[in-house]
Amino acid sequence: MAKLKLDLHEIYNRGKEIDSELNRIVEEAIDRKIKLVEIIPGKGSGQLKKKVLRFLNQGHIKKLYHRVEKDDKNFGRIFIHFRF
Repeated sequence: MAKLKLDLHEIYNRGKEIDSELNRIVEEAIDRKIKLVEIIPGKGSGQLKKKVLRFLNQGHIKKLYHRVEKDDKNFGRIFIHFRF
């Protein structure tokens, strides 16, 4: 199964760039019909993970994917599942 991966470590302190990368990865998954996207906000203080979850919880984004899974073995990782 193909999956996309987005590591946010490099842009952790650039809010607009984070939003644009999250938009890009969601659109790419939809365009390529990829069922799984892995987002790595990293462990840190948890602020970046909260930002990613707030982004994914927006109504216009939420309707695009099936579910979000927080990795219970790795706090610094989030999976977005799509249904095609």
